[in-house]
Amino acid sequence: MAQDTLKPAPQSANAGELAKKLNNPLASLISVPFQNNTDVGIGEDNGYKNTMNFQPVIPITLSKKLNLITRYIIPIVSQKNITGKETSQSGLGDASISAFFSPSNARKGFLWGVGPVFLVPTATNEFLGGKKLGVGPSALALLQKHGMTIGALVSQTWSIAGDENRSDVNFLYMQPFFAYNWKSGAGLGIMAEITQNWEAGNTTAFITPSVTGVTKLGKQIISLLIGPRIQVASPDGNGADFGIRAALTFVFPK
Repeated sequence: MAQDTLKPAPQSANAGELAKKLNNPLASLISVPFQNNTDVGIGEDNGYKNTMNFQPVIPITLSKKLNLITRYIIPIVSQKNITGKETSQSGLGDASISAFFSPSNARKGFLWGVGPVFLVPTATNEFLGGKKLGVGPSALALLQKHGMTIGALVSQTWSIAGDENRSDVNFLYMQPFFAYNWKSGAGLGIMAEITQNWEAGNTTAFITPSVTGVTKLGKQIISLLIGPRIQVASPDGNGADFGIRAALTFVFPK
């Protein structure tokens, strides 16, 4: 049926504006992304890991000048040969919840946000989470001009409660990002995801180039993303040989 097919957004200017907002983690825009990350060739046992992140973004208007942008990341994980040969696990990983207090309007294209980040031990398997409750500060800043978005997210998390037999949580997370969008809603982007584990003394890092687009599925506005995941650092120097990221985002403009 026609309403079930992909079709261009009716006005390219609207698509371009939506693409701009989707590149802005602090935009006052309700969105529900499903981000799938697949990594293969992990470790000596040629492991496989697939992580589907359900990560809705819900903005809350506190006043005419201040927003609270809440972001939730709930990972659904399936992996094999990660914890040992012929082993497999699947289920929920630990959730991450962040809240950014941010000005309602950017100033000359510049916008910032600060707030807490929480690590919630929702893992359904001991190998998929740390069994620790964590909390820490998070900050994000970005600049949008001439179709470009450049910015960075930084957070630090410490464990404050949980299983005493598991390692403490103490890690720094950094996510610099760059994107360019055309008025049609199509775009190119690249981001790095770097985790410094202070407790274990190691670093994990990925670089993900991507292509994006805004379109419609029937009446529902959606955003699509796809690109390779390139692991450039791993705790044991034996990371994934190859990875790919694909994302489907349902967009609900105000």
